[in-house]
Amino acid sequence: MYKCILTTLTMTIFFMAQLCQADSFTLTSPQLSEGSMLSLEQVFNGFGCAGKNISPELNWSGEPGNTKSFALTMYDPDAPTGSGWWHWVVFNIPTSVHSLALDSGNISKKLLPEGAVQSRTDFGTAGYGGSCPPEKDSAHRYVFTLWALDIETLPLNADATAAMVGFYLHQHQLGHTVLTAQYDR
Repeated sequence: MYKCILTTLTMTIFFMAQLCQADSFTLTSPQLSEGSMLSLEQVFNGFGCAGKNISPELNWSGEPGNTKSFALTMYDPDAPTGSGWWHWVVFNIPTSVHSLALDSGNISKKLLPEGAVQSRTDFGTAGYGGSCPPEKDSAHRYVFTLWALDIETLPLNADATAAMVGFYLHQHQLGHTVLTAQYDR
């Protein structure tokens, strides 16, 4: 009986610690708040959209203690493709980094931390591709997810598809935090 009570207590403490830790892992942005509308700054410039295609500044804290690297994805689950749309994929972000600067998704500016990799999005290229839902669609959700990983580097390069990166993220995640914004036109 004592062993059963001790096991139950240990499991309860473990799961409560996980819940508390998950609550402390946060992703924020000066340009976005949960549920807010993206501005033209974050909208794609192409496909009929006339935005500035600037990735937002992102900041995070409270990751699990044994995190070895971070990854970031931006995904539109509402895109009329049958599989959504990947707008931004970044991985191998060192644990010493807790923010990405405004416009760090612009590959030519080289604003990402050393070692971080931006891989292909559904636009067919690496780097940030802003929102651009079809005209007259209801607002699309743009889900920024920061992943805490148990591995320092994913065995992938900039040619990796978002699906391949996603496979590794799910295999190595210690936790993740989400910030969702919207946009329609």
